[in-house]
Amino acid sequence: MALRPLARTLIVPVLGLSLSGLAGATAANASEAEPAKHVVNVNTATAAELTRLPRVGDKLAERIVVHRQQHGAFRRPEDLMEVKGIGEKMFQGLKPYVTVSGATTLAEKVGSKGSRGGKGSARAGAKSASPASKSTKGEKGAAPSTKAGA
Repeated sequence: MALRPLARTLIVPVLGLSLSGLAGATAANASEAEPAKHVVNVNTATAAELTRLPRVGDKLAERIVVHRQQHGAFRRPEDLMEVKGIGEKMFQGLKPYVTVSGATTLAEKVGSKGSRGGKGSARAGAKSASPASKSTKGEKGAAPSTKAGA
């Protein structure tokens, strides 16, 4: 029985340290999990700054600037969907990077699954796979006829 009070004396402080260490680590991880938000202010950004957004090229960036000049500032990020070429699906990809107030802090082009690079590589892969599959089909087609003839 003398061991139980001793065990409590040792275990409780150790658990206390462990739990407080976890709480500190969780707070540190929370701040690391939320990196500095990089955004483009669509009300003040130049066309060049707007092209940093995913799937936004020169033409679309220019349309955003022209829309802003003709209709005034965007009141909320969702108003971008009024610009020709930005639908609901595209807006969902832009939403994390768009703001209507504050400074533009996005310094580099953001890639996305739907970016031209991703589609282009898929198309290139499809084109290169297409001749290979045709030659494979030709070989398969030729092989049975050769076997059938033999």
